[in-house]
Formats: sequence, C-alpha cells, structure tokens
Amino acid sequence: MWKEIVAIDGPYDFNLALDRLSLDPVIFLNKEDKFIKVPVVIDENPFVIKVQAVGSTMKPSFEISGSDDRVKELALKEMQRIFQWDFSLHTLGLHFQTTNIAEIFQQHTGTPIVLEFNLYSCLMKCIIHQQLNLAFAHTLTKRFVTTFGYQIDDVWFYPKPETIAALEYEDLKALQFSGRKAEYVIDTSRLIAEGTLNLTELDMLSDDEIMKKLIKVRGIGPWTVQNLLLAGLGRPNLFPKADIGIQKAIQKHFNLEKKPTSEEMDQYSKQWAPYLSYATLYLWRSIE
Repeated sequence: MWKEIVAIDGPYDFNLALDRLSLDPVIFLNKEDKFIKVPVVIDENPFVIKVQAVGSTMKPSFEISGSDDRVKELALKEMQRIFQWDFSLHTLGLHFQTTNIAEIFQQHTGTPIVLEFNLYSCLMKCIIHQQLNLAFAHTLTKRFVTTFGYQIDDVWFYPKPETIAALEYEDLKALQFSGRKAEYVIDTSRLIAEGTLNLTELDMLSDDEIMKKLIKVRGIGPWTVQNLLLAGLGRPNLFPKADIGIQKAIQKHFNLEKKPTSEEMDQYSKQWAPYLSYATLYLWRSIE
C-alpha cells in the first residue's frame, strides 16, 4: 500500500468535479468524503487508485493511494493526466472574465475537465451515447459495463476490446441496444482487437488527423470524434456544435427564441478560443 500527497495551484473545485462525475452510475465515488476510486490498467494489469481531496478549492491537494508500490509513479502520472492537474484554471478564469459567458465561468469557478479513464472506454461510451437522452445513455452504458466488464475492489472496469469483439450483435440487443448501435460497438471493438484501429497512436496525431482517421469507421461521426478528442485526449479547443446540450445552453444563456444556428454559434464562440473545450464543459454545467 502506498500513499502520496499531491498539491497543485488553485482554483480547482474537486466537489464540482465529483458532482459531474456522479452522473455516471458506473463510477465509484463518495461526494461527502470527497474521494473517487479510479480504475486504471497499467502494463495490461488492472489497478484501483483512490484520489481523495484533502485541501480546499483555492489551495487544492489530494491524497493518492494504491495497493502496488511497483506502479506508483505510473499511477501518479496517470492521475495527473486524468484530472488535468497541470492545466491552470486560474489562467482560464482570467481569459473568460471578459467574454460573453463570463457569468457562467464565475458561477462554476474551478471546474476542471476530468478525462475518461481510458480511450477505449471513452470511445465505447461516446458510441453508446449517440442520439440518446442522457438518462437512458447512462443506463445502457451501465448494462454494458456490468454485463461484460469486471469488478475489482467494488470498482467497475470496462470490458476489454477482445471481450466485446467476441460477442454477437444479439448479445447487445438483449440489453436494449439498437441493432445498428450493437453493430457499431462490436465492429469497432473488432477493429481495435485485431490491431486495424490503434488507439494508442491517437495522442501523437493532430485533431484534424484524428478526425480524418476515425470518421472512416462505420458508426463514428464528427460528434463522436469531437467528444473523444475532448473527454478522452483532453484537447483544449474542441467545440461540438452538433451537441444538443451545447445548443440548449447557448439558447438559454443568450435568451434566444430558438436553438442557435451553426453560424450564430461560431459568432458567439469567437471570444472563447483557445479554450473552446472548457467553454463546452461550462456550458454543459450551466444546464445540468
């Protein structure tokens, strides 16, 4: 068993981060005690890493703990990546305080982007969530994980690509997946399992290169790629204009009679670059 205290620059509101993560029924966390248990796979072995806030929003610090000393350094590095501790939310706040969504950023000061725990689970979640309301999307994702994934220390791990690649479409349709969505999930997993689609190389590619590569895969469109870039890879300047939640948030904030057009969204968002991903997150938060 190992423990390590990590202190970072504020603001960083872990309560707000946990609040948003708690929407996902697969994630193991405790908002009252301010901790989350993160499933990570290191060198093909699964580990559960506990992250607990022990500081404040303005002076944030975290106790990180795990069971195996041999993976401590890699686990700490992975937690920094997932929780984006090397990104300055102070600088972000300064940028947005003079923009047309300054009020939203003031209300949600210190809300970080927290990445999905790995790229495969992120991609599967994005495909499952396509064109579904959020409540049913989470229900379907939970069924997927608890049926085909595995559990360690009460923490759920997403299934491996090889596990899903070996399924029949009927196995997912039995969980209320549509026929087409079952095909997308299984066929994409087969591409990954056989090595045709290599997720580990994506981090070395530009946003445009990733878009061109992934939209060739049946069932993966621009919305899915943009969400993978934002939530999986932590790219800072993504703005998924086709996202219904973003459209609703902009309509509400700017008191529009109807959902904004693509051109209107471009106009409103000019002030937000190079942090469009954070604008996206804070707009989502404004209507959640």
